[in-house]
Amino acid sequence: MRRIYPDIQDNPDIVQAYAYPEARPWLRLNMVASADGAAWLKGRSGGLSSKGDKRIFQTLRGLADVVVAGAATVRKEGYGPVPPREAWAEIREGRPEVPPIAVITRSLALDLDGELFTDAPSRTIVITCEAAPHERRKEAARRADLIVAGDEGVDLRRAVAELHDRGLTRVLCEGGPRVNAQLSACDLVDELCLSISPMLVGGGAARIQNGEPAQVALDLTQVLEEESVLFCKYTREQSDDGSDDDAAS
Repeated sequence: MRRIYPDIQDNPDIVQAYAYPEARPWLRLNMVASADGAAWLKGRSGGLSSKGDKRIFQTLRGLADVVVAGAATVRKEGYGPVPPREAWAEIREGRPEVPPIAVITRSLALDLDGELFTDAPSRTIVITCEAAPHERRKEAARRADLIVAGDEGVDLRRAVAELHDRGLTRVLCEGGPRVNAQLSACDLVDELCLSISPMLVGGGAARIQNGEPAQVALDLTQVLEEESVLFCKYTREQSDDGSDDDAAS
């Protein structure tokens, strides 16, 4: 792997390249897309991935306090518990050995008997709303750390604030496209890590954001490359005084 922007460097330190800013909450999206913008191939993102993408994927998980995903992504991608990794020992010093998975779901249509809820080293978090079925909420509360944020639907501003209150301020969201769009519409996205796969897919695959419109200005801050796959890092555009342009909106 090599860095090609903002400078040229062979074998960059991946942990350093994706280190979180100090002393502030931060929410990053991590997605993979084809060169023509498809977020999946044959219904799953794995067909777009590469060895380099998988290494960065694991590094981003190791750096995060919590990994957030929508229930559809959890079901489609077959999420299980995040396994401990020896390589994470230093970067997770002072924190649990693995980050918990936080699942966003209005309906609570989850396999609460699956290993994500029965065998997770860090207790799985379920983020839902008041309108979720009452009995399912009770069962989810027994199997997971339950966050109720919002009335008829999940209020992502409140959900992210609840994660921060638990000390989970380095938030990694792995999608899917609808959750990404909602986070952007709520002005919660600080960074996008986008792996661009060198293939054309076409068809009806969604983009990495699929839902309500949002305009979040981003700066390209880093590009890595391996085997024709580009690993781009975009951060929220900063104003001249160093503040976020949208911070007051």
